[in-house]
Amino acid sequence: MRGPRRPLGRRRGALGALLATALATPLLLTTPAASAPPAPVDDGTTHAAALPALPGITGAGPGATGPVGPVRDAAGLADHRPDSAAEIARQVRGEHLAERLVDRATGEGAMRHLEELQRIAEKHDGNRAAGTAGYDAAARYVGELLDEAGYEVTYQEFVFSYREALTERLAVRTPEDRDIDVRAMSYTASSPEGGTTAELTEVRAGGAGTPAGARRTGITGITEDVAAAGGAGCAAGDFGPEAEGRIALIERGLCTFAEKQANAADAGAVGVLIYDNEDSAGPLGGTLGDPAAGRLPTGGISRADGRALSEALDAGETVTVDLELRELAEDRTTLNVIAETPGGDPDTVVMAGAHLDSVLDGSGMNDNASGTAGVLETALRFAESARVDSREPDHGNTVRFAFWGAEEFGLLGAEHYVAGLDQAERDRIDLYLNFDMIASPNYGLFVYDGDGSEGISAPGPDGSAQIERAITAFLDDRGAQPRPTAFNGRSDYGPFIDAGIPAGGTFTGAEGVKTEEQAELWGGEAGAPYDPCYHRACDDLDNISPEALDINTRVIAHLVGGYAWDTGSLSETVPEARPARSATVDQGGPHTWAAHRLDR
Repeated sequence: MRGPRRPLGRRRGALGALLATALATPLLLTTPAASAPPAPVDDGTTHAAALPALPGITGAGPGATGPVGPVRDAAGLADHRPDSAAEIARQVRGEHLAERLVDRATGEGAMRHLEELQRIAEKHDGNRAAGTAGYDAAARYVGELLDEAGYEVTYQEFVFSYREALTERLAVRTPEDRDIDVRAMSYTASSPEGGTTAELTEVRAGGAGTPAGARRTGITGITEDVAAAGGAGCAAGDFGPEAEGRIALIERGLCTFAEKQANAADAGAVGVLIYDNEDSAGPLGGTLGDPAAGRLPTGGISRADGRALSEALDAGETVTVDLELRELAEDRTTLNVIAETPGGDPDTVVMAGAHLDSVLDGSGMNDNASGTAGVLETALRFAESARVDSREPDHGNTVRFAFWGAEEFGLLGAEHYVAGLDQAERDRIDLYLNFDMIASPNYGLFVYDGDGSEGISAPGPDGSAQIERAITAFLDDRGAQPRPTAFNGRSDYGPFIDAGIPAGGTFTGAEGVKTEEQAELWGGEAGAPYDPCYHRACDDLDNISPEALDINTRVIAHLVGGYAWDTGSLSETVPEARPARSATVDQGGPHTWAAHRLDR
């Protein structure tokens, strides 16, 4: 990876003479020639012109920061000075490009893409799920715009295990007849046709004798006894002989749904019901993460329904349920859309991306047409501002935009992309910026915790802390008061950090509940979800905050514009880890139904 330098930003001071020299010698500013070939994307890519036609296509001022972060000293920051006139010039050009891009890339522009993605979904069974005609139409819409803007566009195809729920039914037979809403976990094993009738048993951390804990611990919603013992169903010892032949009722928390299900299968259970540890409008959704993981019919239910069943068991009632979960499983082909500048240093690649697919339940305007629209709008305005299709483009580095497929089935598009890169190509990628759900209607302003200072996730690869600080500084300077969120791999940045590539991004909240303190910071309704339509049919254009969309689109523009000339801030010294900030949210991005939702 190319050795980065710290950007200059606004504090020129004693560097004025060097700066004047640099600006007077424009030949030092271009690295490399505009005709240099782009770095290869992947062996499995197809140029846009060769892709068969896909169906259904319809044709704030800058803050007081440098292009990629603050340049003023802060506690623990080294006062790094650039060591050549050329470096200073790149930094200044990055600052100017970032300022222009922030002015031009707006929420209003992004909203036009949201409107088109909504129309596409409405023409294709109401969704844009990977492996469907709606997704193909959305991919063509994005790819054609980027191709017209002057990017080198490729469509990277891959095969994945498509899953679609066919039957989701749960009925209580004793002590009284009633129906409960249930959602099949993706990659679940299917019940026999007609369902399975069995007694229910609750599994608790520490085993059957552990009392049910109803006390909450702060913002995570995890009960005190679960937090202390390690999570219900997360250890084989949580399952006694009573699990054999029964359906296991397990509270969500602290290990993956797949682990809970596997332990239940080992104990002889015939099915699993996982109930939420947060109040929500509907049943808990989730994924077992891999087609090979499903051993038992596994479904999610709401916290209210789960607690009612738990209380009946605690009262000594025999609870019998009839559970039927059946899922279509077949291989399908989908694709990633990758757009790259024709010019720029091929050894320094700056990436920004968002997942393009929705869930099957709806059009997915917040999740994640919002991130798609913000990245797409930035890419189009960048093409104008940086003159990407000219002999003298106004960017020094290669800039690559990615729109991922099958994220909702398990980060599959991003995983396929990263897995296809050899080590040399991975080393050329200086950083990856991820934007997943950036316009939640009851939004928070969250930044991935790249330095791990909140204690809710491990630090990211070197450079991730600097990306977090750059985003935070930009938002702070605009009065937005951001807070960190867990950086634990539950969105498309996951494969990048696993490969050692620095990453970061923003998030505005999913089904988690906004606190009183957060409502004081950002407005909105305390005690209500950030996104009440998360993974539901109502995630349409009425489920978008224009204000949050505008704020985050400008974040993308600020970062892309600055890093397009200089990635030097990735190597600057960062402050010592600070105490956890109030109003931190322990979510790590949207997280319950699939993909980034291998949840805890």
